[in-house]
Amino acid sequence: MAHETTERVTISPLAGRPAPTAILVDLARLEQAYYECKPDAGDPNQRVSFGTSGHRGSPLRASFTEAHVAAITQAICDYRRAQRIDGPLYMGKDTHAVSEPAQRTALEVLAANGVETIIQRDSGVTPTPVISWAILTHNRGREAHLADGIVVTPSHNPPEDGGFKYNPPHGGPADVDATESIQNRANELLRAGNAGVKRVPFVIAIKAAITHQTDFVLPYVRDLKNVVDMDAIRGAGVELGAWGVDPLGGAAEPYWEPINSLYKIDIAIVNPVIDPTFSFMTVDHDGKIRMDPSSPYAMARLVGLKDRFRVAFANDPDSDRHGIVTRSAGLMNPNHYLAVAIRYLLTHRSQWPAHAAIGKTVVSSSLIDRVVEKLGRRLYEVPVGFKWFVPGLVDGSCCFGGEESAGASFLRHDGRVWTTDKDGPIMDLLAAEITARTEKDPGEHYQELAAEFGTPYYTRIDAPATPEQKARLRALSSDAVKSETLAGEPIVAKLTRAPGNNAAIDGLKIATASGWFAARPSGTENLYKIYAESFRSAAHLDALVHEAQELVDGAIGGRS
Repeated sequence: MAHETTERVTISPLAGRPAPTAILVDLARLEQAYYECKPDAGDPNQRVSFGTSGHRGSPLRASFTEAHVAAITQAICDYRRAQRIDGPLYMGKDTHAVSEPAQRTALEVLAANGVETIIQRDSGVTPTPVISWAILTHNRGREAHLADGIVVTPSHNPPEDGGFKYNPPHGGPADVDATESIQNRANELLRAGNAGVKRVPFVIAIKAAITHQTDFVLPYVRDLKNVVDMDAIRGAGVELGAWGVDPLGGAAEPYWEPINSLYKIDIAIVNPVIDPTFSFMTVDHDGKIRMDPSSPYAMARLVGLKDRFRVAFANDPDSDRHGIVTRSAGLMNPNHYLAVAIRYLLTHRSQWPAHAAIGKTVVSSSLIDRVVEKLGRRLYEVPVGFKWFVPGLVDGSCCFGGEESAGASFLRHDGRVWTTDKDGPIMDLLAAEITARTEKDPGEHYQELAAEFGTPYYTRIDAPATPEQKARLRALSSDAVKSETLAGEPIVAKLTRAPGNNAAIDGLKIATASGWFAARPSGTENLYKIYAESFRSAAHLDALVHEAQELVDGAIGGRS
């Protein structure tokens, strides 16, 4: 079944087609808005709001401006001092248009605060996983002067958006204590007109003794052999046919030629263009440009090339997400590929500790549960957010962490931590390794899993909800669900906390023997999300979704 990650709405007539000139962002207007728009600190939509992936917004909506970035960076400096973090700060940026000016603003504040900052030389771009890798590499064996990091990215969001996220010394996404502290301090600074922000001009910041321009590319690329079997990929390249990659104009683009050169492999870069309007994209489901490697509409060009390559892959602009295209399956559902990757890794990483768990979120496919159980391994099911996998990846008690939104990372060959943030390139290269080592592509492996465990039918939809209803859903008790059946089957679990770590899932998950649904409020919009999966049929999935909406609406006070 095709991966469905959007609400069931009418698909735009532009979906899957080349982006028309009329919808391209005006770069000059965007940069002008970044510098000139002054956010209204009294408007909730224009305040700093750190979600699971940092603060995101757009200069065109006065929600991502120079003022926001200055305030957030000062708040991070204040947080570092409070936490006694005094090592270097690694800062990367993606290829969105406002990422460059935002990094310049941040560097001005970091330099004024005396923070040693390391950036890619020559104004280069850096993927999220490379910043995580750099932090962990610096901190290995250290107990003092630990490094942390910033990544300037709104992920796969449209070209007019900007984003800013903080990774503390563990290298992964910041937890809620850190994000709340940074968010609250940043908004306090905004309300005071940023009077408390220290700053020096960029020409001083970039030449400061504490600002270092280095190359992140080759050190990361050289280390890839310790997490992926690059020899197998090289050895199979001619025998199995070429590999292909579309960086989708993102920060991974400068990494693929060095990978080819160093490991003597032939990964064809089908689109080497970096263009901040992302004019080369095909349009997403809703008529917007969105660099989402799990969307069949955004990935239409690469899917069209599927018969040219044995396996092809793509990443979003900050390269923490992956999309896998095979001859046998086309664009793979992220859940399907996660299950394939997990089975392969658990049977091909002999140095991994036998006690290490497989991490998944509560909204990821139960196909993963079945694969893990069959292999006699432990499942670690957590709330949505990659941050929950960080402690286990650091100490090796979690050998793989993956999310249904096409983000994952896993341990090195020797069982030590690789990254604690999602790493799109290693998931790309793993698809090539799987194909090389088994002579079957990941799509063919998925067909084996479906034959053994059943075909999963999975969807996600959005439903309207007021802020009050969202709050009720977030605080819902399992006792509020009175029904004992769901879509004709007895309910076997009612969860408001994740089984793996007992953390609140900010919503509800209901499971039966052959299906489940989970509902959680959106962090940014007046709606809630329903995820559902059936191992029986598409009709059963529809029944699950219908009853889920009725059940949730009843529990939170009806339709908005």
